[in-house]
Amino acid sequence: MQRLWRLFGQYDASAAGEDKALDRKAHQTVHAVASDIEALGFNKAVARIYELTGAIEKAAPSASRSAAIRKVLLLVGPMMPHLAEEAYARMNSGLIADAAWPEVDPALLVDDEVTVAIQVKGKLRDTLTVAKGTPREELERLALASEKVQRALEGAEVKKVIVVPDRLVNLVA
Repeated sequence: MQRLWRLFGQYDASAAGEDKALDRKAHQTVHAVASDIEALGFNKAVARIYELTGAIEKAAPSASRSAAIRKVLLLVGPMMPHLAEEAYARMNSGLIADAAWPEVDPALLVDDEVTVAIQVKGKLRDTLTVAKGTPREELERLALASEKVQRALEGAEVKKVIVVPDRLVNLVA
């Protein structure tokens, strides 16, 4: 609870700047929490809110961060109404009970990037974060350029490269 109070105390309506990753995380959390509440999965909803709280605490001050703090406040409302009303009164005029549920941007629910595992001889040696839909040739080139992969190959010749787009690159030596 003190963690939430600290977070609400960091709200800055005049902050400028944008954090796309935090915006994406906030919209995904709003969507997931709404689904969890409808399914009466309050424990899951609270866990997702705390996950978003951790992401907000790590983020630099920006307009996106302030918007995410406001979203957390609205998400906490159904589960901790007294805390939410008090914090909302400090940030805004009116009641949180009268505030609208945060809108979700469907474009922000889809991830633009994926993490691709790189294996050498069947063992995980590195990971790459690349744009979704990166071509096979580019994934192969990036995997072979990795310092960890070069160390694992120890100068051995690569006989076969297996690429599963957006998931895996396996180098057989």
